[in-house]
Amino acid sequence: MKSVVLTAVLVLLVSCSQTPSQEKGVKLTILHTNDHHGRFWSNKDGEYGLAARATLINQLREEIKKDGGEVLLLDAGDVNTGVPQSDLLDAEPDFKGMAAIQYDVMAVGNHEFDKPLKTIFKQQKEWAKFPFISANIYDSKNQRVFPSHITKKVGDLNIVIFGLTTEDTPKKSNPKNSAGLTFKPAVEEAKTLVPTLRPDADLLIALTHMGHYPDEKHGADAPGDVTLARQVNGIDLIVGGHTQKPLFEPDIQNGTIIVQAYEWGKYVGRVDLEIINGKAKLVSYKLIPVNLKDSKEKILPDPKVEALLKPFKDKGDKSLMTEIGHADQEFIGKRDIIRTQETNLGNLVAAAFKDKFKSDFAVVNSGGIRDSIYPGKVTIETAMMVLPFAGEIVTAEMNGEELKKYIEYVVTSLTPGSGSFPQFTGITVVMDKATNKLKSLKVSGKEVSATQKYTVALPEFIANGGDKYPALKFRKYGYVDADLLVEYIKKIKNLKAKTFAPTGDVKFE
Repeated sequence: MKSVVLTAVLVLLVSCSQTPSQEKGVKLTILHTNDHHGRFWSNKDGEYGLAARATLINQLREEIKKDGGEVLLLDAGDVNTGVPQSDLLDAEPDFKGMAAIQYDVMAVGNHEFDKPLKTIFKQQKEWAKFPFISANIYDSKNQRVFPSHITKKVGDLNIVIFGLTTEDTPKKSNPKNSAGLTFKPAVEEAKTLVPTLRPDADLLIALTHMGHYPDEKHGADAPGDVTLARQVNGIDLIVGGHTQKPLFEPDIQNGTIIVQAYEWGKYVGRVDLEIINGKAKLVSYKLIPVNLKDSKEKILPDPKVEALLKPFKDKGDKSLMTEIGHADQEFIGKRDIIRTQETNLGNLVAAAFKDKFKSDFAVVNSGGIRDSIYPGKVTIETAMMVLPFAGEIVTAEMNGEELKKYIEYVVTSLTPGSGSFPQFTGITVVMDKATNKLKSLKVSGKEVSATQKYTVALPEFIANGGDKYPALKFRKYGYVDADLLVEYIKKIKNLKAKTFAPTGDVKFE
């Protein structure tokens, strides 16, 4: 009799301890995008665009659910800024398109602050219909501006997603729009937050706009996802953005899976997980292209999403397609080139600012230049694609000694690869390779005099100390960068790449 009872108890214990989810695991797929930057419509080659993205995501959802899995759709921020048709409409088509695709949540990116907070809260959040999260942005009363996290129920499981935004935001967006806010160090914030979230989470996801810097080599920028994973235990998955680099393989650090899906909706990232007894196992990961030139399959646009977005595209095109000039060759604004070396486009933009104010020289941070000018017709849209942030251009005055210190700092501290990397016109700099000190500085071909006054034209953003430039006292005129570029191109008409070819403004000898 005792053996019968004991057997019955053992059977009961086994049946209670082995629920279906524990035996088989719960299949969960995380689909993700980042750094959309206004690309709601496909480009001239038919690449990306929200309508095609909608088709792909809907197909994936259907396939995954047929296979018994669950799906969450996340975005890691920077929906704003990059395409005039979007910029002029405060990203209304982008957020409404993402709402139609049914995103679950978005991390707040630094370029969300290219818009005032009232635009984010009163318009963009309403258009989006999904939450914006960030744990490390605080107001003047030390209260979080956005929710720190959300919890999504997947079956019986709690999926907790918390947001983080780069603390470089005031220097990498319009500083007026973040005035009065504090962007606390993201990694330190996570050290405090994660222990409070982990006990209730079957899966803990950090949705971040901090950047992926291999082996923590973040240079002049704030720490990113690798530092977060190494220093904060207990995060299962980091879905990131900001550096706009594709991770075709996940970077696994300290047991944390790190992913990022490039930029502009060129890819949709797919992370397939199996969760057993509160432990996440990575089953597979890939980036799925959205109609890129080398894509094997063409994705047709979702007709409902396309119909939603078409009026926005038409409205923007009407005013932006006016021809202002002609380019004989490409003027290079590609991110990986212009942030590491002098380019003809950097020289053109700087020349436009210098010409407007008749300044002695001009300097531009490469991160403010966001597209190339391609051979052929140049339009107002072209200029706004190159300079999408609608920032003011200002002037500042320095004597020769002040100028030498300024240039030495800019050249030696704002390293290649960062958006702070400078593009100059009107000056030539010679640095001592051994000491990293200034050997020679000429303005308009003449050696700088210690007592003479010199005027520089530059974006207000970096004059205010943005992108880690030295802050300067400056004078404002109300002129917007893209307008000055349009004005200059109209004046020249025929853009000859040879005229603006790199000349070696900065040399190390």
